[in-house]
Amino acid sequence: MGLAQAITIGIVPKVTAQNIVFPLPNLQTSPLKVNDSENEIVTGWVYLDGKPLFQVTSTKENLPNRLDIIQNSLAKIQTNYLRNPKTELDVSIKTVNGSKEININGQYLVTLSEQDMRAQNFNTDSFEKEIQGLLEQRFQTAKQERQPSFLVRQGIISLATGAGIIFISWGICYLRGRSKENQPHPVNAIATTTQPITSELHQKQHQNSQEVKRRLFQFAQVGIWGSGGYFILGLLPYTRWLQIAIPAVAQIPLRLGIVGLLTYVGVRFSYVLIDRFTSALIKSSSLLTPETAERLQLRASTVSGVTKSIVTIVWTGVGTIVALTAVGINVIPLLAGASLVGVAVSLAAQSLIKDAINGFLIVLEDQYALGDVIAVGNVGGLVENMNLRITQLRDAEGRLITIPNSEIKVVANLSSRWSRADLSIPIAYEEDIDQALAVIKKVAFDMKQDPAWKYRIVDNPEVLGVDHFGDRGLMVRVWIKTQPLKQWDVAREFRRRLKIALDIGGIKIPVAQQTIWLHDAPLSKDHGENKPERSLHMENKQ
Repeated sequence: MGLAQAITIGIVPKVTAQNIVFPLPNLQTSPLKVNDSENEIVTGWVYLDGKPLFQVTSTKENLPNRLDIIQNSLAKIQTNYLRNPKTELDVSIKTVNGSKEININGQYLVTLSEQDMRAQNFNTDSFEKEIQGLLEQRFQTAKQERQPSFLVRQGIISLATGAGIIFISWGICYLRGRSKENQPHPVNAIATTTQPITSELHQKQHQNSQEVKRRLFQFAQVGIWGSGGYFILGLLPYTRWLQIAIPAVAQIPLRLGIVGLLTYVGVRFSYVLIDRFTSALIKSSSLLTPETAERLQLRASTVSGVTKSIVTIVWTGVGTIVALTAVGINVIPLLAGASLVGVAVSLAAQSLIKDAINGFLIVLEDQYALGDVIAVGNVGGLVENMNLRITQLRDAEGRLITIPNSEIKVVANLSSRWSRADLSIPIAYEEDIDQALAVIKKVAFDMKQDPAWKYRIVDNPEVLGVDHFGDRGLMVRVWIKTQPLKQWDVAREFRRRLKIALDIGGIKIPVAQQTIWLHDAPLSKDHGENKPERSLHMENKQ
């Protein structure tokens, strides 16, 4: 195997400090292309100690073999020249059938055709003089760079560079630690808010911000150590060949890694912006009515979650396209094919499209949001998670119910904007109904004025009166309008207070009762005795 080599297609690389004294595998640095012909003419560089000398051309299939031969010949010539320090360099160029045959110290190096000569950046008229001067200069430089004084100086620069890398890396770690100490703890930040949804958004924003900072910190550390190590490799002629080997071998993984990291950071940073915008929107709702503000919080949280899922899909798609482009794949035919595949998939996955469309309409029309209590068909519960495809409910028994959005035809929202406690209170038939209505109304209005319940009850309670005659007694209907999801708390507290008030007023709540009657009855004459017989009679009463 020949010395290290790099192949480019119409691209002239920058001159860098590199060395390829040691044999390396055939390393191609040309970008990948789809449907490239093997007979395509490409250009590759010949290196001496990692510095480009001249270019040669050949077909894409034959160029690596030609570069191997030239690099092997150049390595032998360099070894013989460096082995005898007093040897003078003799570069001779002969013209053979329009081509230039180059020999160094009597050893054959290469024959450059007219196509090869056109690839150089030299003047055509002074080609021989320029390439001869370049070869002499590079061989003399190679000899000077192997002198002890030069190696000592480069070693000192390497040590200083390593120390600088360590110091910069430590400084970044120190600054990151100080930023963590100065940043308020998320629990304290959450404690300053009184709205649970705002608190949750603050916590998510903090987590996403920390994740973005952590990934950028890791990227900075890798960049510092990688660039510093790459610079150190180019200081000594014995290690410069790694400057070619590392980029040639790792260029595709490195590109994909950078694209993946930037995509991930972009997703997290988008989450931070969405949470910050949502928090600002919810804070501005303090100027609205309590009902509108509460509903805005629920809807903002829902839209935030759906927007994050859409942003994730968009960033993933963009990252995939950029990654394919980074490795040299032409994405235009892929996009055209993807459109046809998308049509076929859409026909086979119509239910998913229906789910997405119905989910979008649910969010747009505000049919329900995260935190609402809804009933869909025979199931119901708290909306715990929703996106464009599914809605997940948590019922009273703690079961998580997943419903595709396309299956949601009719939905009952029990907590949209406001709720109502609907109570039916039984009063015994023998009680004074006017007195009972007065007690019920007084308990309801007293509860409305209680500071502990004043915020939860949004309007004056309505005692509708006797709703119907029931088996247990007269049924009195009461409506209490409450904040969303507070109707059950209000109803329980109202029943407790009403029971105490009815007991104080001596008003009975009818319950199912059983009455037992005991009476004596004479025995039959067949017994011959005139003793009474005790019989038992049971009667159920309401």
